Amino acid sequence: MKNGPTGTGGPGGPNRRQVIGGVAGLVAVPALVSSPGEARRHAPARPAGKTRPVMIGSRNALGGMGTAWPSLLGGADPLDAAIAVVKVVEADPDDHSVGLGGLPNEDGVVQLDAACMHGPTHNSGAVGAIENVLHPCEVARLVMERTDHCMIVGEGASRFAHQHGHPEVNLLTEDARRIWLNWKERMSEKDDRLPPPPSEKDDRQGALETPDPEADRLARIQQLEERITGTIHCSALSPSGQVACTTTTSGLSWKIPGRVGDSPIVGAGLYCDQEAGTAGATGRGEAAILSNGSFAIVELLRQGMAPVDAGLEVLSRVARQAQRQALWQPGLIGEDGRPSFGLNFYVIGLDGTWAGVTLKGEGQFAVADTEGGPRLESLVPLFG
Repeated sequence: MKNGPTGTGGPGGPNRRQVIGGVAGLVAVPALVSSPGEARRHAPARPAGKTRPVMIGSRNALGGMGTAWPSLLGGADPLDAAIAVVKVVEADPDDHSVGLGGLPNEDGVVQLDAACMHGPTHNSGAVGAIENVLHPCEVARLVMERTDHCMIVGEGASRFAHQHGHPEVNLLTEDARRIWLNWKERMSEKDDRLPPPPSEKDDRQGALETPDPEADRLARIQQLEERITGTIHCSALSPSGQVACTTTTSGLSWKIPGRVGDSPIVGAGLYCDQEAGTAGATGRGEAAILSNGSFAIVELLRQGMAPVDAGLEVLSRVARQAQRQALWQPGLIGEDGRPSFGLNFYVIGLDGTWAGVTLKGEGQFAVADTEGGPRLESLVPLFG
């Protein structure tokens, strides 16, 4: 078995607390691009040999950072700290994009994806389409620590989790069930399902009410197109220079049963390397998969790019790839000629520099460092 962060994978192997932090023998590589400029917010570099601890993640990671950030500063392993961040949202029934309360697939079943990666040991673990488990991020870590595999999916992943003591939990909350049923009833005018009466007012996804029947129909169509794709990612760089990351999600709402997005795919939804840094993604999973986005960003960090430039470079590749994909899937490109979907990356370099970038528009991400603690910052857009 491979050795996981806590050393449970095999006898005599080092655990992650025994791995020497930092990276020796790295050769500085000149930056491949010009200075990012004032509009591109990122932390300044520190002299070689010094590390500034950082946590970074999606906007919904802020709450968990409030408790996990002090533990990282106190010497916690970066993977322990990152998992502590995302577990808060996995257990939050009001977040419909992750874990408990997540919106289900088209059959009304909540299927979760999660992965984690540990820089010092370069190990990873992931689960896909797992059901009835509250904390898939912990199961992903078990895959990393207790198996010689990188990913377990479907029924096998659920069984593996229960074998290791994770109780069976019904993840479909009443609120999520109602939202799913409203979507189901409005999918088509050619089936036998009828929508709820107008008196049942609900302004959440899958149910909009207007007095004009035609306007109501168009509003519902628009709302169904705005499907939840949310996820939570967290990357961490410890004071000793070790990196780790984790991503967890309930995936695209109303997805085809068995669909797995980028979150559990190492290199797509997340990636870290003790020689370069760490990156993670939220947004359109297929775009992160096809670009191998997180891996590509870390490789650009390895070549000397600043986090903000590495993230924007990969987003520009995504935009070019979408143009080619639009030849067979026109909906991927909007009337402005730009991608119609969203994609964010969260990036940390080994020197403590960081950035959050987005494909288009505005948005925020969570970050914590020694200069400001846990807070929200603005994403840098490829397209304003």
